[in-house]
Amino acid sequence: MARLVKHESQQPMEIKVGNESKWVCMCGLSGSKPFCDGSHKRTKDEDENKVYAYDKEKRVEV
Repeated sequence: MARLVKHESQQPMEIKVGNESKWVCMCGLSGSKPFCDGSHKRTKDEDENKVYAYDKEKRVEV
């Protein structure tokens, strides 16, 4: 089932584990959740007044 989520930030959240950084997905598009795989880069030119749906290949305005 599809769902709409409005995020304040599409950028990943850094979590420090000892001396190592882990990046947690905040956009919901990562294929390796909960970790970031760089999929948030697809959202960089979104218009904040529009709603989009994503699949593996494209973005569609809804």
